[in-house]
Amino acid sequence: QVQLVESGGGLVQPGGSLRLSCATSGFTFSDFAMRWYRQAPGKERELVAYIVKTGDNAGYPDSVKGRFTVSRDNAKNTVSLQMNSLKPEDTAVYYCNVLYGWRDYFGQGTQVTVSS
Repeated sequence: QVQLVESGGGLVQPGGSLRLSCATSGFTFSDFAMRWYRQAPGKERELVAYIVKTGDNAGYPDSVKGRFTVSRDNAKNTVSLQMNSLKPEDTAVYYCNVLYGWRDYFGQGTQVTVSS
């Protein structure tokens, strides 16, 4: 079955960087676009990055554009999110996502806390 496992979260000071990774299994990774979402306490889940199946196109909302970069390794079935210039408002649980068989799959999430 589809499995997504995020890692790399933690506590970082404002202005710092983190790199999140998502290991996947149970589907042909190179056939699917991938997404990263985040959800802060009391807020709705927010899309922060997507990357097409070939990896040669990606998109971001204005809130993270220029600071976050999504990438993928189709040989290793992994997708990553490089986050730079982090702000306190980036604090959230981050999830990777795939739409497979008309169903959205999410991992368990990884906590990112930006605080001094």
